[in-house]
Amino acid sequence: MKKLIISLKSTTSAFNEIEKRLIKAERKKGKISPHFEISFTEAKDFKRFIGNIDILTSIQLLKPKSIYQLSQLLKKDVGNLNKLINFFESLGAIELRESKINGRKLKTPIVPYQKIEFELAA
Repeated sequence: MKKLIISLKSTTSAFNEIEKRLIKAERKKGKISPHFEISFTEAKDFKRFIGNIDILTSIQLLKPKSIYQLSQLLKKDVGNLNKLINFFESLGAIELRESKINGRKLKTPIVPYQKIEFELAA
């Protein structure tokens, strides 16, 4: 099962964790299970992600064929939704697959994770 971990950390803490994982990977030298994590260092970006988590859930459940179709299903403005989709794509939380149907280019949003967990440190 492909799992995505979302966290809010200081820049120093995030870099320290990356360093620990690299050292651990060098020691194992065998097959290492992939780790997918988005660590926010800015609270405003973390809040934007959390505030729009319903979009990720909707993509998983409704499996829309395009961003336009998703906007119709959610009754959201396609322009605003497109900005959020680009935000999620830039983080790696979703993928956009391009296809052509009847000569029109469509972007299909896909959430490649079965599970999303939040890691909150005090």
